Parts: sequence; C-alpha cells; structure tokens
Amino acid sequence: MLTEIKGLHHVTSMAADAQQNNDFFTRTLGLRRVKKTVNFDAPEVYHLYYGDETGSAGTVMTYFPFPHIRRGRPGTGEVSETLFAVPRVSLDYWKDRFAAERVAGVQEDERFGEKRLRFQGPDGDGFALVEVEDDPRAPWDRGTVPADAGVHGFRGVNLRLRDAGATAELLRFMGYEAADTQGATTRFAIAGNGADYIDVETLSVAEPARQGAGSVHHVAFAVEDRAAQLRVREALMDTGYNVTPVIDRDYFWAIYFRTPGGVLFEIATHEPGFDRDEDTAHLGQVLKLPQQHAHLRAQLEQLLPAIRD
Repeated sequence: MLTEIKGLHHVTSMAADAQQNNDFFTRTLGLRRVKKTVNFDAPEVYHLYYGDETGSAGTVMTYFPFPHIRRGRPGTGEVSETLFAVPRVSLDYWKDRFAAERVAGVQEDERFGEKRLRFQGPDGDGFALVEVEDDPRAPWDRGTVPADAGVHGFRGVNLRLRDAGATAELLRFMGYEAADTQGATTRFAIAGNGADYIDVETLSVAEPARQGAGSVHHVAFAVEDRAAQLRVREALMDTGYNVTPVIDRDYFWAIYFRTPGGVLFEIATHEPGFDRDEDTAHLGQVLKLPQQHAHLRAQLEQLLPAIRD
C-alpha cells in the first residue's frame, strides 16, 4: 500500500466559455484565480486555475474553456460531482446567494452525516457544498464571499462507475480506506490535506458518460515532491498500470494513468507552486505561457478572448 498520497491536489474540467467560467468561480463562488495560462497541448485554449490565496494543493479547480465545445453527457466512468468544504451553518448564506445569482440545480441533501447543498455550474457541472466543522484551511477572504462562509477547498469527489470493484481495490492500494457506505455509494478516506474523500457510486445500468463542457477531465492526487511521485509511479507500474512519464506542468510535476472504471487519475507534486513565476500578491493577473509556447505570445494574445476581472 502506498503512503505518499496526501489527498486531492486539483480537479480539471472543461467549459465552453472562458468569461462565464471565470465569473462563476471568482464571483459566484468567491475563489481566487491563481493562474491564467494555456493548455499545453492546445495553446489557443486557456487553462484557468481557481483556489485559495496561494493555490494550495486540495483547493484548486482548473478549467480548459474550449469555445464551441458540446456539452458533456452525464453517465458512468466519470467524476460526477466535485465536493467543496464550507463552514458549518453557512448553507443558508449559500442558498440565498445562489438564488440571487440564479444558480441552477440547487438542492439540499445529507450524505454520510454531512449537510450538503448541491448545484450546477454554467455547463451543467455537478458540485456540492459540504458543511465541515473546524476545517483548518483558510478561504480566500479578499473576494466576493465573506470568510465565515467561504470555500476552504475540496472535500472530495464522487466517482460514478458501472462496476466499482477494481477501482475500490486501486484506492486501497493508493492508501485510502473504506469509511462508510450509504446506498450505492461507498466513501473512501485518507488522512491528507483536508481534501480527503473519494465517494464511489455504483450505477450498473447507466450509460457511459460522454465528455464535453461540464465534464471533469481528470482528478489529481497530491504528493510532496518528485521523489515521492517516482515511488508512486514505480509502484503503480509494478501493479500493472500504464503510467505516463513525468511531465513538467510548470507549477507541478505530473503523471497520469487511466483507472479500471475509466476515470483519468493524475499524481501531482506540491512543488514548485504557483508563485514560481508570479509573486503571491499578483497571482493570476497576467497571461503566463509555458516555455515552449512563449514565442506565440503576440499571436495568442490576439487569439484568446479577453477575460474581464
């Protein structure tokens, strides 16, 4: 069993419109945009990162806004819901806020003894705010949401699978333990960074998901450094997983592999962090380009749509 994984690092999804996406996460949810860069493989597309003040592991939601992308179709083999931790007794504030902002799909429920407020993002993305007591992570307090109601970071994610058996075995290998079961969903937990839960929901008769706007592209797990990442890579490969070589993503190092249930997993390092090319006070304010695309700056600044802050 692995001991290097410390909870979630980030969750990356797809969107249809950069401005709409930016407004939803910075204004409606009150997160900080910590980086404005581009997709490594498609530099004509933004890669936008939102999180806490510094973009701490376990707080960062990232998006590829592809213009004209079709909306995804929910189903199995995907992350169906991303869970954010908020302070206890803050859901009334969020209900009022979501009503004023005309957020879709708002619904109260309770899972694993936690009060939740489920809602949809602009592209039908599945989210929930989960009331958590004594979460030590500090929310971004210079945005649009007061600190006493602010998002601390992720609580976890919900995987929706046709058959959960092999993925459950993988999670145990990664250091997670089955903590509880409610209906068709089993919660797996790890002592990590606060973003410590993977809920695995089994829907054996549902159709496979089709990725598009509103779909999660991959979910990333945190390790401390590259040495820990290499140990995880070796162990996964020894277990039979096809894992990519280590890839430099400028703000972290990454490896990727496809899970038995079809979800793409990433293992990402804490190092070097989002302040490697911007000081903390000015994170996310200007367009940053990977070195291989730096020569395209003039072209990309003309091509990429302007984002109003």
